[in-house]
Amino acid sequence: MKWAEGIDKLGMTLYILLCVFAIINIHSVKAELGEKQLIFFGISCFVGLIIFFMRTKFFENMSAIIYVGGVLLLIGLFPFGTEILGQKNWYKFGGFTMQPVEFAKIGTSLMLANYVSNQDFNINNQRSLITSLAIIAIPGVVVLMIPDVGSLLVFVAFVIALYREGLSGKLFLVGTLFAGVFLIANYLNDPLKIDLWYFTVIILILGAIWVVFNVAMLHKNIYSLLPAIGIIVLLAGLSIVSPIVFEKLPKHQQERVEVLYKGEREFRDTSGYNLLYSKTAIGSGGMLGKGYKQGSVTQGKFVPEQETDYIFCTVGEEWGFLGSTILILCYAIFIGRIYYLAENQKSTFNRVFGYCFASILLIHFVINLGMVMGLFPTVGIPLPFFSYGGSSLLAFSIMTFIFFKLNYADKNSLV
Repeated sequence: MKWAEGIDKLGMTLYILLCVFAIINIHSVKAELGEKQLIFFGISCFVGLIIFFMRTKFFENMSAIIYVGGVLLLIGLFPFGTEILGQKNWYKFGGFTMQPVEFAKIGTSLMLANYVSNQDFNINNQRSLITSLAIIAIPGVVVLMIPDVGSLLVFVAFVIALYREGLSGKLFLVGTLFAGVFLIANYLNDPLKIDLWYFTVIILILGAIWVVFNVAMLHKNIYSLLPAIGIIVLLAGLSIVSPIVFEKLPKHQQERVEVLYKGEREFRDTSGYNLLYSKTAIGSGGMLGKGYKQGSVTQGKFVPEQETDYIFCTVGEEWGFLGSTILILCYAIFIGRIYYLAENQKSTFNRVFGYCFASILLIHFVINLGMVMGLFPTVGIPLPFFSYGGSSLLAFSIMTFIFFKLNYADKNSLV
């Protein structure tokens, strides 16, 4: 069939497989939620069908309106939002809830793609760089004020898209250094109880060696190194104030970080509880798993939120190492496929949107699995297409169908 040429069959197949396997696992945890997720999947497919029949230029032309709408929905949470699990990031309509941040990611992706595809855009131009970062920062700041730390981390995905367009990798290095110094300083302060001044002196010595090396060996002008010297001084200062900042965090957020240092057993009655039973469920699955609806931890409802953020522990227990590996491979191939298709788009708008979408999936996937296995603090990030929830599934499905529609038009374009 000629009309089907250009539809990415591998991507669509993986999307359907992930959604169907998710419904099976959610149904195992709680049957009525599995049935609801099936309805959400049907709605998502219907919306996807509508998207496929829309004009391709619609998304580009309406990107600013969709972006502003997404930001306004986030701001509206302050007067009209409903607090669930300690966070006021939901709207409630009767028996239905909606998380607007999922849709704000779509608006930000479209707006960023629209701006970067402008002929005047040049990532090395200060104005272009500041504007593109502002497009990301505006919804990011609102999300921070909610506060929704997990969703804020996802906004890093947009920086990956900018990196593809020529943004210097030094920005990632600086961000990693600040995060690393913050975590190491708190680790040294508690539980090791080491005087942080030693850590500060080490940072300054390493920084001084780096400056001397650049001036003496690479013959660089000292004035050109001033921004880097400023960052070294800020890192040294951060090593001292990190414990003070950490103490200002809410207790449950402090504990979620401390679980990384001290282990989940020390917080087994509070922040470590989910992780303790999640790891127990995954470990008990063995090579082939216990079978559908046969997981003692899953069926015993020992893991809170196991149908949403902790759904992967159900896969680990009931489908084992083999099922978990197949699921991870499906995600890896799907995300890799989106990156591959994005890279091969003729249109800059399509490419940037594709990179935003793939990077959002990647961040969600890595953090969620890291969180469930104790490699990352619990921050409340769903597993795309897999965690129970209409907002999350619909938003990820909309992004999927928009990108496949763009790819379809690109493959059938004569340009």
